[in-house]
Amino acid sequence: MQRKVPQSNLYLREEELRRGIELLYFAYRDFTRDPDAILAQSGFGRAHHRVLYFVGRNPGTTVSGLLSLLRITKQSLSRVLGQLVDEDYIIQKTGAEDRRQRLLYLTDKGLTFEKQLFDTQRNRVADAYKRAGPEAVAGFWEVLLNIVDEDERAAVLSQIEK
Repeated sequence: MQRKVPQSNLYLREEELRRGIELLYFAYRDFTRDPDAILAQSGFGRAHHRVLYFVGRNPGTTVSGLLSLLRITKQSLSRVLGQLVDEDYIIQKTGAEDRRQRLLYLTDKGLTFEKQLFDTQRNRVADAYKRAGPEAVAGFWEVLLNIVDEDERAAVLSQIEK
C-alpha cells in the first residue's frame, strides 16, 4: 500500500485532518464488525460489550465507577447491566465496607463471552501493530491519548496502565 506521510505541519491542513478522521471511522467500522456479529447472536449491542469489557478489566468495580468510566446515563447502564445480570454474564455483590455499593464481576459465562469478543479485536490490533512497527504504535497511542479530553487523560492513563 502506498502510504502518504505528512510533511512538517502539512498534516494540520483540513484535507489531512479529514483523511485521519475518515481512517478512524473506517478502522472503527472494521474493529467492531466481528464483535458486533457475535453480540447480535445474543441480542446484545456495543453498550453490552463496553460494560463486559470494563467489568472484566476492573473486577469489583462499582456501578458508579462504571458510570464515571463509560460516561453514560444511569438509565442506559441500568438497562444494559440488568440484561447482563439477568442472563448470568455479570454478578453483583454487596460491598463489604459499604453495603449500599454494588460490586460488579463477570461470571464464568461472562468471562468466556468477553474473551470471545476480545479475541477478535486483539487479533486485528496485534496484526496491525506487527505491520506498523513499534514506532508507529507509540505514535498511534500518543495520537489517541491526545484525542481524549485533556482533563480525562490522567484517568485514562491510570486505567490503561494497570
